[in-house]
Amino acid sequence: MAKAVVIAVDGPGGAGKGELTRRLAERFNFALLDSGAIYRVLAYAARKAGLALFDEESLVQEAQVLNLSFKPESDGVHVMLGTEDVSRAIRTEEAGANASKVAALPAVRQALLQRQRDFRREPGLVADGRDMGTVVFPDAQVKIFLDASCEVRAHRRQLQMQSQGKEADYERILQEIKERDDRDRNRAAAPLKPAPDALILDSTELSIAEVEAQALAFIEQKLGKLN
Repeated sequence: MAKAVVIAVDGPGGAGKGELTRRLAERFNFALLDSGAIYRVLAYAARKAGLALFDEESLVQEAQVLNLSFKPESDGVHVMLGTEDVSRAIRTEEAGANASKVAALPAVRQALLQRQRDFRREPGLVADGRDMGTVVFPDAQVKIFLDASCEVRAHRRQLQMQSQGKEADYERILQEIKERDDRDRNRAAAPLKPAPDALILDSTELSIAEVEAQALAFIEQKLGKLN
């Protein structure tokens, strides 16, 4: 029996994956998996429980009981840890850096692998992450790798933080992005890289509408018209 359609969108933070996957999920009425949120929530829960982010054994135990769910709302998809809405708490630069540290641990990645695969169901799934098309869903029917320059990604993040009334130092954000890229691209477990059959999209000089248009053309090429 054919498996439900998966559109895997990988790439570094700030390239525009979140907005692209949200648009695609809405367009096709597919479920959405924000895999980065899973690692962010695990890191958040671990810190809340007083666990060290290098304590692999304890993190694996925490991952196995993580009560995580995604709750669609009019203003976007809310991330729930039990009954606590942690959507904002896990979107800080610190939370992203902590998630990257946790995600570099092979046993932790293995513990969360099946949990991510369980999101695959009819009519389909749009999966946002860093190893969706290479490790989690290697048989995904559509694979897209969305990239952008470090400088543009830092500027986007700065604007996002400023719109939320947060202090945003461009140079610090840029440094954190470069450090995270280095960890993600060079880690032993599931490094950040395009799948061989992925469409590579560079959003450095593209609007989200242009990115979406190119992604939709590729999806149609792979699957035909879905709606």
